[in-house]
Amino acid sequence: MPKVVTPRQFGKPLGLYSHGMLAPGGEILVVAGQVGVGREGRVDSDVGAQTRQALENVRAVLEAGGCRWRDVVRLQTFLTSAEDIPGFMQARQEVFPGYFPDGAYPPNTLLVVSRLVRPELRVEIEAMAVRPRPVARRQPAPRRKSRR
Repeated sequence: MPKVVTPRQFGKPLGLYSHGMLAPGGEILVVAGQVGVGREGRVDSDVGAQTRQALENVRAVLEAGGCRWRDVVRLQTFLTSAEDIPGFMQARQEVFPGYFPDGAYPPNTLLVVSRLVRPELRVEIEAMAVRPRPVARRQPAPRRKSRR
């Protein structure tokens, strides 16, 4: 499981993220930017709803790749308006405690961009996770033939 890294000279992060994260060896899963489009193709106009849907889409990719939220070592978020930051933050505050019950949030970079691929989209979230290596099962020692 990844471990949070906080330099001694740093204060607490300004939000639900860590300054750094150290990940043990494993396979890297890179999740392409996920937007707030549900399975049926519907896009809610509310940034909070789009954020929750984008995070659920990230979760689906994580699970398909054999990872969980606790395996995420980096998030990168794109918003199309600085005015959407409070709604985005509120949505994260609602769902992150369930995703990260130990409070070890992955680093997150938040960028405000001019637009996303479709004009109705207001948030896009990328993720990087490290899938832990399976624990090798020890083979039982071969049985020795008894001598008579």
